[in-house]
Amino acid sequence: MPNYRRARVPGGCWFFTVTLLDRRQTLLVDHIAALREAVALTRQNYPFEIDAFVVLPDHLHAIWTLPESDSDFSTRWRLIKTRFAKALPKQERLSAVRLARGERGIWQRRFWEHLIRDETDYARHVDYCYINPVKHGLVKRVSDWPHSSFHRDVRAGLVPEDWAGDVSDTGEFGERSP
Repeated sequence: MPNYRRARVPGGCWFFTVTLLDRRQTLLVDHIAALREAVALTRQNYPFEIDAFVVLPDHLHAIWTLPESDSDFSTRWRLIKTRFAKALPKQERLSAVRLARGERGIWQRRFWEHLIRDETDYARHVDYCYINPVKHGLVKRVSDWPHSSFHRDVRAGLVPEDWAGDVSDTGEFGERSP
């Protein structure tokens, strides 16, 4: 088994991107209740704070803060992915490798993580979570996307409901140019 180099920072704040294996699928929004339950069940035994969360049809972004004595985000993601997969009927096509390993064909095996460095970095990544549905052309306004912690943050008075207003499709949104 590979030995991935991951930073171990107990109590750290992390930005994640987690993606479906088949990016043409819309499983995450089609089965949003199953995803929410997988997250809630995982938080019962492996607590973490959700600073931001956005679910798109084929991937999600999240910002979590782990407990002070804990740096194990990998177990949390494994549990969330496993619980979500078990809630779905077995309809996906499997490669020979996944069949041999007894794996489902729902998630990409890994995820991307980034340790949040400071308040500016934190704000940039929260904004990225908020704007992501607009960036992918799913809605014109952040407030129109239902699967986002943006709505929780509006209710808490952290951001206005018209944050970012109507956004044109031509923004850079933090992406690197080719």
